[in-house]
Amino acid sequence: MVTVTPQRLTVTTDLPGRTSPYRIAEIRPQVSGVLQKRLFEEGSEVKQGQQLYQIDATPYQAQLVGAQAALDHARATLVFAKLTVTRYKELLASNVISQQTYDSAIATLDQDQADVSAGEAALDTARINLTYTRVLSPITGRTGRSVTEGALVTANQATPLVIVQQLDPIFVDIPQATEALLRARRDVAGHALSSGGPGATSATGGLGGDNQAAVTLNLEDGSAYQHPGRLQFLEVTVQEGTGSVIRRAVFPNPQTLLLPGMFVMAHIEEGVIADAMLLTQRGVARDVHGAASALVVAPDQTVQRRELTIERAVGDAWLIAAGLKSGDLVIVEGLQKVKPGAAVHATPMAAAATSK
Repeated sequence: MVTVTPQRLTVTTDLPGRTSPYRIAEIRPQVSGVLQKRLFEEGSEVKQGQQLYQIDATPYQAQLVGAQAALDHARATLVFAKLTVTRYKELLASNVISQQTYDSAIATLDQDQADVSAGEAALDTARINLTYTRVLSPITGRTGRSVTEGALVTANQATPLVIVQQLDPIFVDIPQATEALLRARRDVAGHALSSGGPGATSATGGLGGDNQAAVTLNLEDGSAYQHPGRLQFLEVTVQEGTGSVIRRAVFPNPQTLLLPGMFVMAHIEEGVIADAMLLTQRGVARDVHGAASALVVAPDQTVQRRELTIERAVGDAWLIAAGLKSGDLVIVEGLQKVKPGAAVHATPMAAAATSK
């Protein structure tokens, strides 16, 4: 038999999940033209701001030259309009010209100023379009399949030239049933479950923004992933089809062992029970209706049956929510040989093993 002793227990939840990129960028051209060069290898790592493609820049260089010439012409016209207004102002004071002639010169000056502003905007547009012929990566990440040189591309086309994904760190999206989430929240509210450390508040649902509970992973082949992660946030919308919410964890991925779309098993540290009652599964019996019970040695050395409320399995033991108290002696060997009310001689499990 064993003596029930409260102990500190870190409660974990095992849930399946799938990996997804930390950041993803679909690279599309912002100007149309023929793709002259691809400046990276498919599947390689690229840096933020690195040039990926060169689109034929010849027509855009010509547009830039034309826009510069049009702006120079507008500026020259503006200079002449300013000089005309200055002369007409003196002539108007001497009554050599009419007020209408002077007003016409003022209107022409305003038009020429507007032409200069339009020319400056057209020049800026031409410069921007010329810059867009150099297609850059907005993020650091791993490239996928790409189009080749010679392809005709169009501005803002639907099909990306290449997709760049940042894989270090990487996200793991973990669906959890709302029933389990509500139960964890009730445990926290009733102080049955407390946070296991600074920031470990996942059992509260992660709605407060400080959701940093520890998470570990097992890969598809059952092996343990060596880098621990942290819960980042909890989705606030329940998926109607499954009745679950997504908990997102972030993991370091320096060896790129985790790839987007992989299936993993996540082990989430929900919190700590300071006075958990654990009982080996050998000491628990169930009746035909599935109700759990244990045989306890009373102070008068007789056997009593205790109905148990079991919370969950913890390794080879059960976490007992109700039915046992600290110091209870529970029979775990020879259950078929004793019955409630029988007189027994209590022998600790370790001593019994020594005497054999």
